[in-house]
Amino acid sequence: MNKALWITAGLVATAFTAGTVHFNNSSNASVPAGITKAEMMSGKKAMANPVTDAGKPVVVEFFTSQGCSSCPPADRLAGRLAQEPNLLVIERPVTYWDRLGWTDTLGKEENTTLQRAYARRTLGGRNGVYTPQAVVNGEKGLVGSREADLRELIAQARFSDLPEVEFAHKEDGSTEIMITGARSASANVQLVGLDQTERVRIGRGENGGRSVTYTNVYKGERSLGTLAGEGASYMIDAADKRIDGANAYAVIVREGSAGRILTGRMLPSA
Repeated sequence: MNKALWITAGLVATAFTAGTVHFNNSSNASVPAGITKAEMMSGKKAMANPVTDAGKPVVVEFFTSQGCSSCPPADRLAGRLAQEPNLLVIERPVTYWDRLGWTDTLGKEENTTLQRAYARRTLGGRNGVYTPQAVVNGEKGLVGSREADLRELIAQARFSDLPEVEFAHKEDGSTEIMITGARSASANVQLVGLDQTERVRIGRGENGGRSVTYTNVYKGERSLGTLAGEGASYMIDAADKRIDGANAYAVIVREGSAGRILTGRMLPSA
C-alpha cells in the first residue's frame, strides 16, 4: 500500500478492507450560508498567514497510524499547525493497521472507537474510516495530508459562532476554566491529556526504518462536567492533571461522546 489507507463507511461495523483514497485538486467543502465566495477566499488567505484572523479556537484531530506509509506527511502537517494560534491539534493514532506487521506504539482503542463513531454519524466532506484523516471540530473530515483543503475547512470553521474558552490561574495553583457563548442544550467538558512531542523509530511494516515525530499525542481524558446553556466555569487542580503519559493538557467541549466539538484550547502551563 503506497497510497492512503481507506475503509468505506459501509464496512465500518464489519471487516476492514484496504483501498485507495483518491486525491484531487478541488475541495468539496461547501460555503456556509451567508458567506460570500470572496469572504471565503479572504478567510483562506488569512489561514495562510497564521497570525491573521485566528481569534476563534478550532480543534483539528488527526487519525494516523505508524503502519500507514501515507501518514508521515499528515504527521508533519499536524506539527506545523500545532504552532499556530487558537488551533488545537490532537493526534489520535489508531490500532486497526497493527495487523499489517507493526503494532503502533502510540495507538489507542479510544481513537479507533471515536473514528468509527464519526463515520457512523457521517461527517461532512470525506466520511469513513481511513488514514490519514483530519477532522475539524468533529464535523468535517478529509485526507489528513491535504494542507490547502484542510486550511479551507479551518477558515470556514472560524466563521461559525464558536464559544470562547479562557483560563485564570489561582494563587493556590488551581486553574479556572471559563466557557462563554456555548449555546448548547447539553455538552461534555473534557480535560484531554497530551504528549506534546514523541519521536518513534518504526521497526517494521510500511514505514520500517523511519523515524516519525508526533505532536500532541492523545493519552487520555477525564470529564470536568456538563455544560448546559451559554456558559459555565470549572476549577481544576494539580491532581486533575494526572493522565498517564501526558505532559500537556487541553480542554474540549463536545456534544455527546462523539458529536461535534464546540470549542477547545490548550491549557497554558502554570
